[in-house]
Amino acid sequence: MAISDKRYYKIREVSALLDLPASTLRYWEQQFPTVIKPRRNEGGTRFYTRGDVEKISMIRYLIKERGLKIEAAQEYIRHNPKGIEKRFEIVTRLKAVRNTLQGLLDSLHSLR
Repeated sequence: MAISDKRYYKIREVSALLDLPASTLRYWEQQFPTVIKPRRNEGGTRFYTRGDVEKISMIRYLIKERGLKIEAAQEYIRHNPKGIEKRFEIVTRLKAVRNTLQGLLDSLHSLR
C-alpha cells in the first residue's frame, strides 16, 4: 500500500489504495464507528485522513487476511488495540522485506 502525503482522501481513493469496494468501506464505517471516523463536507462526501486509511488497512488485515468475522475483529480491537497495531506493523514490514527479497531473487535468476 502506497499512501501519499495527501491530507485527505476520498472514498474512491481509499477504495483503490486498499483494493476494497466503496460499499465495504461504508459498511465497515458502520461496524467500527469508534475506529473509522471520516470527516464529511456539507454534501456528505467522506474525507479520510492517513490515520483513517491505516486503521481501515488494519481492519482489512484482521478480516481479509486473518479470516476473522466482523464480531471477532470488533472484540479484538476493543480488548487489545495496541497489540493489533504492533502486530499489523510487523506483518506489513515483513511483507515489504519479503517483496524486496523476492525482487532480488528474481534479479539473480535473470542473470543466469
